[in-house]
Amino acid sequence: MLNYIWLALIALGVILGGFTGKVREVSEAAISSAETAVKLALGLIAVMTLWLGLMRLADKAGLVARLGQLLRPIMRWLFPEVPRNHPALGAIVMNMAANILGLNNAATPLGLRAMSELEKLNRHPGTATNAMCMLLAVNTSSITLIPVTVIALLATAKGKNPTSIIATSLAATFIAHAAAILTCKLLENSRWYRLPPAPQDAPPADVPKPEATPAATEPAAAPKADEQAVQVDSTLPWVPYARPILALLALVFAAVFWLTAFPETIGRTVPPEELSRFFLLRMIDALSILAIPWLILLFPLYAMLRRVPVYDEFVEGGKEGFNVSIRILPYVVAMLVAIGMFRAAGGLDLLTGLLRPLTNLVGFPPELVPLAVIRPFSGSASLGIFSDLLKTYGPDHFLTLTAATLYGCSETTFYVIAVYFGSVGVTRTRHAVPAGIVADIMGPVASVIVCRWVFGV
Repeated sequence: MLNYIWLALIALGVILGGFTGKVREVSEAAISSAETAVKLALGLIAVMTLWLGLMRLADKAGLVARLGQLLRPIMRWLFPEVPRNHPALGAIVMNMAANILGLNNAATPLGLRAMSELEKLNRHPGTATNAMCMLLAVNTSSITLIPVTVIALLATAKGKNPTSIIATSLAATFIAHAAAILTCKLLENSRWYRLPPAPQDAPPADVPKPEATPAATEPAAAPKADEQAVQVDSTLPWVPYARPILALLALVFAAVFWLTAFPETIGRTVPPEELSRFFLLRMIDALSILAIPWLILLFPLYAMLRRVPVYDEFVEGGKEGFNVSIRILPYVVAMLVAIGMFRAAGGLDLLTGLLRPLTNLVGFPPELVPLAVIRPFSGSASLGIFSDLLKTYGPDHFLTLTAATLYGCSETTFYVIAVYFGSVGVTRTRHAVPAGIVADIMGPVASVIVCRWVFGV
């Protein structure tokens, strides 16, 4: 489907540009979008190097496998074809956690690492597996606790309660998240998207033989987690006093977390509006602030306590960052150029106009149609639209709060698909695009419904 969407965006951009007299703008958009794509891809090198290096430490120390075991029931339902204790499950768990906390700089590298691990299980090179499509659905509709960007904009505009959209965004993203996951489950075995029989001559090494799949040997597979844990403990013995050190670190984190969330407990001056905030929101904000630096500390320390050569392994893992960033470059260029041409020709404005009668019929505010249409295509353009709504209606208007909820509960679907699948060379995306589109539809609809209920409009 992505092939047709990409070609349609380019063709419509060229044709509409001819009819609207914007051929020059379309040409300039193609070049500028390509330059933007290169900057985006190259900009990922630093953050990819950091997080892939840390992920390698967590993997070598056995931490990733243990994280996967913690959420095994959920992971088994979402990703049934991924073998137990496979590194992909741990990477997926960490990617989901980063998305929930709004740590986008960490979520993308962790998601790309998960996609790389899933590719090792892929018996159809170039074609997305069910697990890959589910990973994309989870990322394009991820539940978000704190939509940091729009909250910051509302606060800058002197809104009365900028964090009021946290609850509405959480509810809307939950609905979009559930819709995307259910769409994946319904479509993965449909006759339109069902995978063909896998070739039997060269199955990937990480895939169990047909007679020993996890589903077929569920009772027998149960002890394997314990066996692997024993094996990790025997091959990576703890250094002396390792567990007390980790316990001390946990206590220090708890203390720093409390002081970050409630600094007034030690006499620090706190603005009155901060003191009046709900305590749970203050704790969530503190967790978001502390998450990245403490994860950067935890992974090397945990690996060191398991006698892993932390510097060597970090450097080895970081080398993948450059390779991944270069590998996704053509995919990002292709997608952003198509979107840029379509937008420069007035295609998004035309699409918004065509949808407006339908949205008016169902009670969707017409002022939010441009944001709902553009958000899956461009983060910067949708942020510009939200900023314009903020300026026009103010930070406390129903339309502004609904737009903030919509922005916070949605994602630039086509960019995410291009980056994630591009990192492993997948060109046949199967049902990942329909699942993302369903989330892009359900997110705005849920935002309006939830905001009408919460804000009483």
